[in-house]
Amino acid sequence: MALPLAGAVPTTVNLAISPGTVVRLEAFDPGWVSISSEGFVRIETHPGHELPFHGPYGLFFAAVSHFGFHGLRIAIRAGLPVRSGLGGSSTALVALLHALSRLRAILGGKPLRREGLLRLGFLLEDAVSNGHCGMQDQAAAVYGGVNQWVWRFGGGLCPFSRKPLLDARGRAALSARILVAHSGKSHVSSRTNRKWIGGFQDGTTRRGWLRANEITHSLARALEKRDWEGAAGFLREEMAVRRKITPEALIPLTHRLIDRAERLGCGARFAGAGAGGAVWALGEKGKIRRLRQAWEELLRPHRGAGILDCRVHGRGVHAPRG
Repeated sequence: MALPLAGAVPTTVNLAISPGTVVRLEAFDPGWVSISSEGFVRIETHPGHELPFHGPYGLFFAAVSHFGFHGLRIAIRAGLPVRSGLGGSSTALVALLHALSRLRAILGGKPLRREGLLRLGFLLEDAVSNGHCGMQDQAAAVYGGVNQWVWRFGGGLCPFSRKPLLDARGRAALSARILVAHSGKSHVSSRTNRKWIGGFQDGTTRRGWLRANEITHSLARALEKRDWEGAAGFLREEMAVRRKITPEALIPLTHRLIDRAERLGCGARFAGAGAGGAVWALGEKGKIRRLRQAWEELLRPHRGAGILDCRVHGRGVHAPRG
């Protein structure tokens, strides 16, 4: 979506949140690769020369295949609910690529730097998903923090520029002013993404996407100035546009969550492609406290739903100490 409208300065603002995802590599039977993940019942084990690139682990098998490794057991522990729209699969992929890159370095190869991790993660996910994939989720996982990204796929070696918006104190201040809730309903982003891209390509929703892009630039400036009220207002503006161009992103419960946030003076937004999954809100401390009570009441009757204990995470992908 960014490439044909480069003149509009396509941009994304996102924030990395904790708890993060942990990927662990262990030795396994030579010639075989096994993957397990919290949130998925199945453990999949396949010969290294027949790794499947479809199904719930297809993306991770593709990453292992890229490096040419076998004799590995991979365990993924996600800190946030699976299929919640919070970038979990991209985050797990970045963590796995980082681990595989470090393993290659131990064996005498060259490790990937952050930009290389981001580029490889995007290309793998875009290939396995047959397109319709951006790199904003991988970018948040690689670099951490609160960033504005400007996408320039049409020129130069690097397809993005990154502007960090908040330092450590700013991230702590933002952490006290956000609230994240899970609806208890899983979502499948590829289904809604295809519809959004179709509307953009045939021109029916393109004006709305351009307006959302303008608002995102304004949101970035408000966050940079720590103007929390202004940032909440821009979230409300962007959400008003989204109700028109991506109405399928809201289910009845997430619609009510966002509506309640706006009534209390906060801004709120569905995460990822919506259609279930998570919702996040931004507002001044007192308003966020009142919103927490309101959201808890709305979520109580819904199985698997609830408030998630999240903070802005500034570090990005890294290896454990020791």
